[in-house]
Amino acid sequence: MSAHSLPEKAAAVWHSLEVDKSLELLKTNAETGLTPQEVQQRLQKYGPNELEETAGRSAWEILVDQFKNIMLLMLIAVAIISGVLDLLAWQQGSLKPGELPFKDTIAILAIVVLNGILGYVQESRAEKALAALKKLSSPNVRVIRDGKPVEVVAKDLVPGDVMLVEAGVQFAADGRLIEESNLQVRESALTGEAEAVNKRAKLILPEETSLGDRINLVFQGTEVVQGRAKILVTNTGMQTELGKIAAMLQAVESEPTPLQQRMSQLGNVLVTGSLILVAIVVAGGLLRGGNLQELLEVSLSMAVAVVPEGLPAVITVTLALGTQRMVRQNALIRKLPAVETLGSVTTICSDKTGTLTQNKMVVQSVYTNNSAFRVTGEGYAPKGDFQLDSQTISIDQYPEIQTLLVACALCNDSFLQQQQGQWTILGDPTEGALVTLAAKGGIEKDQWDSKLPRVSEFPFSSERKRMSVICKVEQVQTGVSPLTSVDPVISNLLQSESYLMFTKGSPELTLERCTHNYVGTNSVPLKDEQRRQILAENERMASKGLRVLGFAYKPLSEIPAEGSDEASEQGLVWLGLVGMLDAPRPEVRAAVQECRDAGIRPVMITGDHQLTARAIATDLGIAKEDDRVLIGQELQRMSDQDLEQQVDLVSIYARVAPEHKLRIVQALQRRGRFVAMTGDGVNDAPALKQADIGIAMGITGTDVSKEASDMVLLDDNFATIVSATKEGRVVFTNIRRFIKYILGSNIGEVITIAAAPIIGLGGVPLSPLQILWMNLVTDGLPALALAVEPPEPDVMKRPPFSPRESIFARGLGSYMIRIGIVFAIISIALMWWAYNYTNAPGYQGDREAWKTMVFTTLCLAQMGHAIAIRSNTRLTIEMNPFSNPYVLGAVVVTTILQLMLVYVPPLRAFFGTHWLSPTELGICFGFSALMFVWIEMEKLFLRLMGKKPV
Repeated sequence: MSAHSLPEKAAAVWHSLEVDKSLELLKTNAETGLTPQEVQQRLQKYGPNELEETAGRSAWEILVDQFKNIMLLMLIAVAIISGVLDLLAWQQGSLKPGELPFKDTIAILAIVVLNGILGYVQESRAEKALAALKKLSSPNVRVIRDGKPVEVVAKDLVPGDVMLVEAGVQFAADGRLIEESNLQVRESALTGEAEAVNKRAKLILPEETSLGDRINLVFQGTEVVQGRAKILVTNTGMQTELGKIAAMLQAVESEPTPLQQRMSQLGNVLVTGSLILVAIVVAGGLLRGGNLQELLEVSLSMAVAVVPEGLPAVITVTLALGTQRMVRQNALIRKLPAVETLGSVTTICSDKTGTLTQNKMVVQSVYTNNSAFRVTGEGYAPKGDFQLDSQTISIDQYPEIQTLLVACALCNDSFLQQQQGQWTILGDPTEGALVTLAAKGGIEKDQWDSKLPRVSEFPFSSERKRMSVICKVEQVQTGVSPLTSVDPVISNLLQSESYLMFTKGSPELTLERCTHNYVGTNSVPLKDEQRRQILAENERMASKGLRVLGFAYKPLSEIPAEGSDEASEQGLVWLGLVGMLDAPRPEVRAAVQECRDAGIRPVMITGDHQLTARAIATDLGIAKEDDRVLIGQELQRMSDQDLEQQVDLVSIYARVAPEHKLRIVQALQRRGRFVAMTGDGVNDAPALKQADIGIAMGITGTDVSKEASDMVLLDDNFATIVSATKEGRVVFTNIRRFIKYILGSNIGEVITIAAAPIIGLGGVPLSPLQILWMNLVTDGLPALALAVEPPEPDVMKRPPFSPRESIFARGLGSYMIRIGIVFAIISIALMWWAYNYTNAPGYQGDREAWKTMVFTTLCLAQMGHAIAIRSNTRLTIEMNPFSNPYVLGAVVVTTILQLMLVYVPPLRAFFGTHWLSPTELGICFGFSALMFVWIEMEKLFLRLMGKKPV
């Protein structure tokens, strides 16, 4: 076969083609496969069967990017200029006795390096979603080549190869079934659905069939649970369903989080403002005939003062503390900025099964003999009541229910068990709900398995939509008399027969095979009117979103022959209907209401039927009864523009395939919504990565979905998302609080430093090293304490703040400027007094002590600021000082450290401070207390004016 005659396969819709047509298109043979020459030609055309990875940023590029931050660039420039000035002073011999050269340069560069490393550690966590996808590829595979079965490396597979698979094998490529024997495939890795899928080779399906329903195809990464098959390889590498997911994953670009955008904006504003102020000071100083070196030193101090060096570390620690609190609430944060991002969420798109619901089928309704009974209870616990017209009844008075419960227990392959106080089921959840229902009525499965042991069965199949079990009637001691007889619950079902057949399945198909109805303790002919009533009740249950099963029985004289199900399952006696639902988690209703109160819109996205989706969504308060339900087929036909017009109006998406989630997220984001999206399957990974917050399931989620996510729900519970969102809001509020705290003082420092040469004072009041001390220690420690401030009572009673709002929004910018000016006025007043005091004739102390007084006053004023800023509205005396003891501790520790810089000789020498007399220290305390008094007076003034503080 020449290269130009190789098959073109891209346009083929394999599930809608017959096997022979598929083989013809791929120019291969089901019995002999491909020849080695054909394999080589196809490898050249289609490439190896492996997932391709686009080049991302290298570790080196990530590290270099950290030093492109505008604030760090300014600090690097400051460090270089400071180093040059120290070098000149060293060469000229003008250093003061004992003064260490380059200490400012070293300290500044150390801060730059630490901040760079901190940013690198946060960003360098490589995306492992693609690596997790690659793990789903099988290393070796059996194929037929040249008419012989051989084992080849999976990456050498090509379209047209014929694969041989059996139980336990993982598919190495996508393919069309040629032939199969009892083939069951677990596709949870791809679709998230836990139940194995029965595959059938001979079926031809419509083109629009969704991925999960293409039962004549198999997909790379899925696993054979049972049976064997021969498969035609149709797609390899990036053309497989996994490959398409890999391509989508790599196409999704990570956007900066709101916090990262705000910090970038903050840096731009601070640096720009600082440079303008430096230019004004230098120009003004030169015009007044000032010394250039002295003006440069002032400029360096101003530049260091304007950059909040401790802010990145404080934010990182705050986010880390937030992750710890979230883990205690079963939310595992994988990417640190996601902690704050959660607080900006406006829309939560949630799966239904297991997240909004318990992932436990619970029987809600039972219908027998024209009576509908409600069943109470939660989960698999065999505790609950049977109610008729809202009144609890005893089922002993209703023999029809007892018989129906026996059928539920026996026509069943699941078992109820209690482990560590929790009731669980072993087997299918639907059958588990039936065993639990029977136990609520006192019918214990293990006891009845002894009374009526199963001797044969007609298993469930998708064609028959029912199953039957044949049980031998054993005589038991009833306790009523010394005679041995049949259990009274079933005695009326028999005449002389030795066997009972119980059937369950589709209500319509089961009812078709019934000729009688069980009423009271008798079997009576089933009339047409009764049939209509039963079907009407079935419709009513289904319209409420219930999964409905019909039950019947038939006495038998002998065990029917194998394969005689069609004949045996005739002339049945109708028992009743059972309606069940994957019940909502009880805590979710309150969580949904909390979302509503917080201005967050919950949206349900499910692959389930629209009636079930509507019932659950309505019950939980996610939607109203008349709200529109958008189903997957409609969504598939919609253009992106049409979907964008609908997303704000639709709160329920049903029959949605995982790949539709990406379109829903993108449409919401184009509408300006900030989206959290849940997912568990491999197909969910692109949507999780696209969402502003991708949330993977910790229990049912695949490794791929977890690696693509920002957060993992350890309990798969919607209420946990809401709790994490609340924590995100608290974190953001606290970040704003300590940004106000830190930058207010920084502005005060800058103005104070700039004022010194303007008002004619000699020298720079603060050295770069002292400013670093203030920004890292006296600002940093209290800021960390403010980061754990408890939440305000109304944190979930207000709409989310826009993630696109400026860091200076809602008065934060004006607060910083206002407080900075007050800081500066207090400090300049002290500086003017201290300068004149220490330079007055007869002063016995160090003439430079005024600088230490300015330094100490600024530091101590920040302590009062920290205590006052805990609340925007309440006065300090109105608050419990021990509701956040860390603030009190940080103030005490920082004050002691500051005093050590003044009174411990080695520290005094290193930081260039001067000894202060008790009077001078007392004056520093007095001036610094004015900051606390001002903020408290502001609160009182705003309270009197009726204005809302920042």
